[in-house]
Amino acid sequence: MIVHATPDQARTILGAMRWVASAAGATPLGPADRATLEAAYRYVFKGTEALNVDDLPPTTPAELATALSEPTLAEHAIRFLAVMALVDGRLDERKITLVLGYAAALRIDDDYLHQLAEAGLGHLQWVAMDMMRQNIRSIAGLVWNPDNVIGTFLPYSGTRSDVDLARRYQGLGELPPGTFGRAFWAHYQRNGYAFPGEKNGLNEKFATPHDSTHVLSGYDTSPHGELLVSTFTAATGAFDPEAFWLAWDRGSEINVDTFGPSWEFWSVIHAELAELRKRYAVPPLDPSADATLALLSA
Repeated sequence: MIVHATPDQARTILGAMRWVASAAGATPLGPADRATLEAAYRYVFKGTEALNVDDLPPTTPAELATALSEPTLAEHAIRFLAVMALVDGRLDERKITLVLGYAAALRIDDDYLHQLAEAGLGHLQWVAMDMMRQNIRSIAGLVWNPDNVIGTFLPYSGTRSDVDLARRYQGLGELPPGTFGRAFWAHYQRNGYAFPGEKNGLNEKFATPHDSTHVLSGYDTSPHGELLVSTFTAATGAFDPEAFWLAWDRGSEINVDTFGPSWEFWSVIHAELAELRKRYAVPPLDPSADATLALLSA
């Protein structure tokens, strides 16, 4: 997720982002648009001088394609444009159409763009189902079953509880304070969550990587925190431009994927959380925003 762009490329991308936010000049930029552009400039492109948003060039799709010959940077740019289409919390078909035009010029055709297009047409039920389908397909060990989507996420309901698995998670509470496993247990206790294996517990293959990311990143489980965890791992009434791009930047620095097949939760439960964050190169978070600190003494 690390973005390598020259100053000229960064300015070109920011210009395209501004053009999308303004619906090709049809609407004035709102406070959220300006804050998002300024935060992206600061956190993603590492800008150090003041950014004059109004001086950004109205980059066309052809100009963006010419400036971004490197595929990875082009892919990042389209993701940024998709963010700009949604930061004001509304589905604006004009902005979405612009994003799709840029994507076509850069020859990018990803699933999130199909979802964006359908959202612009008002097909929100399809979008919700497709997002769920893509989430399931991205997690090793989960299989998409359109006839029983809920069953995929809640496999322990009814008579299917897994007592041994639940006890294993409950046992994390016996680990010393300060360890990753104990903090994970405290995270569940604080939020009143059922552990995997318990009747109302979420599927271990999804819940454990996701909640491990909460503990490692320090983001809480509020709507705002969930958005930041999603951003941290990849990534809008809860939209906070500063925190969003900071989460994007922090996520780009880490060297582990908790959803990847090679990461093993049970192998690191005894590690000190602080040491594990260093091992995984998780950038520090302001203590006032780190929800995990209160878990270390629980």
